[in-house]
Amino acid sequence: MSRASRAAAADFIENEKQFHLGFLPTEQAHPRTADLERRFKDSTLSGVACLQNVDHDVLKMAQKVLASEAFEKFAAAARETLARRGRIVFSGCGATGRLSILLESMWRSAAARYEKLAPYADCAASIMTGGDYALVRAVEFFEDYQSFGRRQTAELGVCEKDMFVAITEGGETSSVLGTLAEAADRKARCFLLFNNPADLLCEKLERSRLAVTDPRVTVLDLFCGPMALAGSTRMQATTSEQLIAGAMLETAAAEILGLPRPDFAAQFANVLARLEDAAGTIARFIDLEADCYGSGSRITYYADAYLLDIFTDTAERTPTFMLTPFKKADDTDAPEPWAMAKSPLYPTREVWQNCFRRGLRCITWGPEDYRELGGTAKMIADPPAIDEEEMLRFEVGSEPVPGRCDRPKDTAVLIGWNDEKELFEAFAKQAAPFPRREKMLFGLDIPDSPLGLMRHLAVKLFFNTLSTGTMVRLGRVSGNWMSFVAPTNKKLIDRSTRLIADLGHVDYQTACELLFEAMESPRDTSPIQLVLEKLASEKRE
Repeated sequence: MSRASRAAAADFIENEKQFHLGFLPTEQAHPRTADLERRFKDSTLSGVACLQNVDHDVLKMAQKVLASEAFEKFAAAARETLARRGRIVFSGCGATGRLSILLESMWRSAAARYEKLAPYADCAASIMTGGDYALVRAVEFFEDYQSFGRRQTAELGVCEKDMFVAITEGGETSSVLGTLAEAADRKARCFLLFNNPADLLCEKLERSRLAVTDPRVTVLDLFCGPMALAGSTRMQATTSEQLIAGAMLETAAAEILGLPRPDFAAQFANVLARLEDAAGTIARFIDLEADCYGSGSRITYYADAYLLDIFTDTAERTPTFMLTPFKKADDTDAPEPWAMAKSPLYPTREVWQNCFRRGLRCITWGPEDYRELGGTAKMIADPPAIDEEEMLRFEVGSEPVPGRCDRPKDTAVLIGWNDEKELFEAFAKQAAPFPRREKMLFGLDIPDSPLGLMRHLAVKLFFNTLSTGTMVRLGRVSGNWMSFVAPTNKKLIDRSTRLIADLGHVDYQTACELLFEAMESPRDTSPIQLVLEKLASEKRE
């Protein structure tokens, strides 16, 4: 082991204790999925049932929270904010950042559909750590800085007219808590949504305690237990936040439109039931994906109204399972990502306009900004290229994809509802060069609504199960741990260390030292797998 890796491990263990998060339920393994890997080896359908079972934990939470005084205060604040033409601003990082963008898009899309909502179109906004660029490709280490979140909040011009909704699955993401603190200082009406017991957060983490106990902040604790895949908060945690935050927006829209408030818990129970009815179809798509990737081929997903939902899942696969990220069109050296999301209806710039119904909101900070914000020496010397121009280099529209349709099992898949005729026709044209073409049409008994909340949730749950099941099938999950996670920030370094300690049967310090040693290997190699293979080899000897 090199002196540098041992020193880096010692520094992380001694000086980064605020990122040692194994005590949080959202970071722990779920007992009901302990045999997830074996269940998928038995049959894909059995594995699907195992994953779907945990989604019922979200329903139990929702039944409680939706009937609570805190939710009524949440809904009332939205009503009052809209009455004064303030903005409902959502803030998140990673999965919750993508959710924040989606919630804003859902509101703006509803305003485009309903005349009575049109005057309120600009009354929703979102902040994603790293800006809109991070929707497509993760921006490493931004989540570790409260100062970055504060700056993004200031740049959005959050003020006392606004309602601010900070969303962090664990309740501890530094950048998101930074946005919340800045919003509170600017006298916005503030709410904090998270998925761990508030008392536990206050006891263990100072930054969380300061946010949870701030008298200017109303807390909605959406605790629903561990994730089906250990630590993968893109799953049940983000589902619960999408359900509760979306219900608040749907309630506000219903009041403006003169509609009765929906029974969101009953509607969500119906979504779970319909997806369980479709378990065989989901299993078929998992087998299709696994066969495609296993043969070296690629899948391109096409959608319109649900394109952001697919971005959320496909972009999250990169750090979660250490997959190739989305590539820029002019980057001829980068490999093709396993999965890609595109619209067959519009070219790239129009896709973003159609998805967001606003201009792109990207970051253009220079060296002096990163120096002022306390960024790393690398950020200061070479600021990340995450501005609008860079984002538009990802061709997510109707542009041709010659590098994705020339392998024997390259597949185009349409995601939509049964009533999208224009989308079907555009897909038929775009998918013609692909050797394989598939459709996943949600003809399920899931009614539409002004914001389409339950339909968006159905697509999310489908993709959560699909991507997780595929990765289990391809050996990128051990037990119910994501053993190919990329340790690209401090939280993921801790999670990777705990995974090695658990599966490799070593103590935390040894696991951390071995991880930092393995991280010196090429980036396309899973450091966790390298360590686990090394430990297994030593055990055999």
